[in-house]
Amino acid sequence: MTPTSKPAQSLNFALFFFAYYGYIGVFSPYASLYFADKGIGAAQIGVLMSLMQVMRIVGPNLWGWVADHTSQRVQVLRLTSIAAALVFCGMFWGQTFAFFFVVLVLLNLFTSAQGPLSEALVLSAMRGDLTHYGRLRLWGSVGFIAAVTLSGQLLDWFGVGLVPWISLALLAMVAAVTLNMREESALPHGPETPSVRALLQQREVIAFFASTFLMVAAHASLYVYYSLYLASIGYSKTVIGLMWSLGVVAEIAFFYWQAPLFRRFGVRWLMLASLAIGILRFLMIGFGAGSLWLLLIAQVLHAATFGVHHSASVATLQRWFSGPLQARGQALYISVSYGLGGTAGGLLLSACWDTFGAQVVYLLAAAMCGLGWIAAVLSYRWQLQLAAVAPETTGRRGC
Repeated sequence: MTPTSKPAQSLNFALFFFAYYGYIGVFSPYASLYFADKGIGAAQIGVLMSLMQVMRIVGPNLWGWVADHTSQRVQVLRLTSIAAALVFCGMFWGQTFAFFFVVLVLLNLFTSAQGPLSEALVLSAMRGDLTHYGRLRLWGSVGFIAAVTLSGQLLDWFGVGLVPWISLALLAMVAAVTLNMREESALPHGPETPSVRALLQQREVIAFFASTFLMVAAHASLYVYYSLYLASIGYSKTVIGLMWSLGVVAEIAFFYWQAPLFRRFGVRWLMLASLAIGILRFLMIGFGAGSLWLLLIAQVLHAATFGVHHSASVATLQRWFSGPLQARGQALYISVSYGLGGTAGGLLLSACWDTFGAQVVYLLAAAMCGLGWIAAVLSYRWQLQLAAVAPETTGRRGC
């Protein structure tokens, strides 16, 4: 396939990713400090912060269904972005756990639309060619790392009361960008487009989602416990912050150069490599974190375990969920992987952390990557078998 030119809406997509992931980069690490300052207890803060993952189980599928059935993805994205900004204003008046709980349920219901719908719009604009996907998606990583870094400094200067102001500014930027977006014309599709239910009954699709579920569940060991683990070993907060930043920088580097890598190696081999590297990475963290050099290498491997895996997953989804199913395909990916996988992984590893300790947590994370690798091997094998039998029914893209 000859690479296409950059999508006409590239600037809109880049600004959207920057603002949306910038908001996550402020809210995820610092909202707990804001709630604590309001007098909310640690257990209640844990419940509040878990709502983002919980709502990812339900929200993306709801909005994906609405967007695909109305063929108005931009309009749905615009309305949910504006609603999220308006609901977030309640953060300024909240004082009790019950109040914040209601606000965050509504907030995360609306923000859960933004990831899958924005991805679906980008994919539609690229007309099935992912050559420029990485260089647009990297702006999300840039927004995240910029927000984490700059917000941390601002909070040191002005206090945690600034958290909702920065977050609201980024949500307002998200909403403003959507006002300038326009609907992309749909790719032509055959009259026999399968239903989502029919696709979810295919063994290769089930195996694919099992693989992504396990990979994201394994990463709960990072998102929940990485900082605590390093602090318990004796690393300073500065070093811990630098480790997180290094992982995101490696991710940005991959997104920038991903196109030639995918052309050279293909989706299947890069997906399998990312899962295999995940096994190595989590073992290095669990059993080699006492060595700063091993820890540095493990963080650079974030480019593979997140960046490569995410892009390979998006490319694989296009085999089944394109055209009128695009938004729901992205929604299912978010719900199954980050919603169910992230929640289940966090619960399982939390129980193991208290009972068996940190090394067992990262050993289990490596085992999840291994099981994910097996599921991915089966998925691609079955896809190839199906393509050999009926190539015209397997979509335009190879493995």
